[in-house]
Amino acid sequence: MNDFQRDVLIGVMFIAGIFGFISGEFIVSTVVFASAAIYSNIAINRQRV
Repeated sequence: MNDFQRDVLIGVMFIAGIFGFISGEFIVSTVVFASAAIYSNIAINRQRV
């Protein structure tokens, strides 16, 4: 997965979390936000190595 695809995936997860939060699905939005943050952190750490 190249950088653009990874950035798009993280962005889509973040937008999905925002829509979930607005619609009242707080548990779902929390899981989506957490998965986006964890995936982003893993991707950044993988680049450093």
